[in-house]
Order: sequence, then C-alpha cells, then structure tokens
Amino acid sequence: MSKILIIEDEAAIRRVLTKILSEENDTYQVEEAEDGAIGYEKIKNNDYDLVLCDIKMPKMDGVEVLEAVKKIKPEIPMVMISGHGDMETAINTMRLGAFDYISKPPDLNRLLNTVRNALDKKQLVVENKILKKKVSKNYEMIGESEAINHIKLMIDKVAQTEARVLITGPNGTGKELVAHQLHEKSERANFPLIEVNCAAIPSELIESELFGHVKGAFTSAVKDRAGKFEAADKGTIFLDEIGDMSLSAQAKVLRALQESMITRVGADKDIKVDVRVVAATNKDLKVEIAEGRFREDLYHRLAVILIKVPSLNDRRDDIPMLISYFADKIASEQGNSIKKFSASAINLLKEYDWTGNIRELRNVVERLIILGGSEISENDVKLFASK
Repeated sequence: MSKILIIEDEAAIRRVLTKILSEENDTYQVEEAEDGAIGYEKIKNNDYDLVLCDIKMPKMDGVEVLEAVKKIKPEIPMVMISGHGDMETAINTMRLGAFDYISKPPDLNRLLNTVRNALDKKQLVVENKILKKKVSKNYEMIGESEAINHIKLMIDKVAQTEARVLITGPNGTGKELVAHQLHEKSERANFPLIEVNCAAIPSELIESELFGHVKGAFTSAVKDRAGKFEAADKGTIFLDEIGDMSLSAQAKVLRALQESMITRVGADKDIKVDVRVVAATNKDLKVEIAEGRFREDLYHRLAVILIKVPSLNDRRDDIPMLISYFADKIASEQGNSIKKFSASAINLLKEYDWTGNIRELRNVVERLIILGGSEISENDVKLFASK
C-alpha cells in the first residue's frame, strides 16, 4: 500500500482529492490533515510515501511544512497545492525541494500523473538505499585490532573534510576498503565514487581514461568521450596504484589538483571539475621520487593525509573475525550452509605467513570450505591450506 497524506484546510478540496486517489487505485491509503501543524505532526509520527500539501493554510503554511519535512524526512516527495495567486510561491517551492505542484481546482490527469511519478521516485530512492547498503556491506572493514581501530578512527576524522588522502600498504590489504569508507562517510556520498586502476591501463591510454578525449585526437578516437575526472564531478575519484602512473599523466593530475581544471586529449578547452582525490599505492613513493619515477610535487599534493594499511601479519588478532566473515559470505554466495572452523584450525591459520594478506586468506577460506569436512579441522588446514 502507498500511504498518501493530504494537508489542506479546505474540506471540499480534501474530499475531492481523497475521492480521486481512492477511486484511481485501491492500493492508495489516503489520510487527511486540516492544517499544516496537524499535517507536520502526522509526518513526524508516521511513514508516508507521498504528501500533497496546500500552500496557504493557518497555523503553519505549506512552505513552512516543506522546509520542516525536508529536515527530518527528506526522502518523502512533496507535491504542493497552489491557488491561482500562489503560482510564484509554488514555483519557488521547487527550489526548496518540492517534487512538483498542482493548481486548484486539480486537473484529474495532471494530478494522477504527478502522484504516480512522485511514488515512482520514492520507490527508486528506497531501492537505491537498499542497493547502497548492499554495496556498503561489500566494503566493511572487519577487525578490532589496534591497527584497524586506528584506521577506522582516522577515517571518521578525515571523511567529512575535503583533504586528499594517500593510502599505502602491501597488495591485498584492503586499501580500496579505506577509499570506499572515506567516500561513504563524506558529504560527497550521494555523488559517484569513480575507481581507476592506474596499473591496469596502458601508459598511452591513461590520459584519455582520466581526462577524456575529443574525436580525432588519436586513431581510435571515433567520438568525443568524457574521462574519469568528469564522471566523478562532485564525488570522489580513487586512483589505485598511482605509483604506476606515467610522468606525463602525473603532470596533468597535478594540474587538476592545483586548478580544479582538466583538458581532454586533443582539445584546447578547459573543463572545471569538483573532485576529491583519494590515491593508493603499494610502492614506497619516496623511493620512486628519488629514482625519478614519481613527481615530488604531486606526492605532496596527494599526501595531505597518510593512511597506512597494515599487513595481515601485523593484525593476526583479526584473523578469527575475518575467517567467520568470509565463511558466512562464501556460504551466502554459493547457497550452502555455513561451515564452522575448529579452534585448532583457526589457531593454525593465525600462525601462517600471509604474504598475500587478506586476499590470500579469503582464497584459503574458500578452498577449505570446498574441500574440507563439515567442520574445518586442523587436519583440513594442513592438507588444503599448505603454504
């Protein structure tokens, strides 16, 4: 059922709207409020999928209701009801976040189309929130060791700022998890997080990938194409393995950071971008600088905040939690029952030298679940997780 609240001080208009909506769709559950104050109280104490709200009302007018609702339940679409003399105000409410407005007396088709569109938008918002929660679960930071708790504290302090972050650490430690957490806890969370693996893109294509190109810029440039910086506008760009980026591309990234401007390959027109940059590398960039492979000025632009992700060998206390997390996740993915690991199996895994870090541990857990017994034993570990 879609719950719709009509806030309108004219009883006749309320009755007409209720009748139209109830007869149109028997899944619409319609409630009424005779003024803005009563309507606002109803919204505070109930969940509605849509609110139709008059603009001119006693006690609390429609604009005041709209502003108040957007502070407590911004996801509720609000359609404003305007009299002939309220049209300018009605248009202004759109700037304040109203979904739409309808005029009195309401036109049947316009009303029903607006209601359907508003409810569709609400459903999309709900589905997007569910999807974001699922995505977020894929980027949870599992562990309670001192090293991981320190990183979580750093993320909480830094995420709400605009400071650039350089994440360092060996391969397989979860540097991308830190980047996702920084984005999701920032004020840019409603905008894109664009990931670029600098090591996976050929050096001759990295500039086009980052900054885009215009038609004819090179042989295969058959049409204009936006780059990753443009795609990340108002959001975050995550430059993974930035230590593998060419010096030519580094120079352009430096300009983008200094001037918030980029230029597509083959173009002479600058494009303004508003992007937060988070970078990661498994290399020692100071060594790369000394050997002429990385620009020192770019390093200092990127490394406003440094977050070092520890190796799994440096956070062995987290291994039992990680095993449990991966066992649950793998069982869910494969549609199987969850297998338990014996205490002796876990203790043996804690002693291993995890050169591949968390990525390697995840692979070993999956192998043990596939090949081991109903409960993973110490013997299973010796047989199937040999190093």
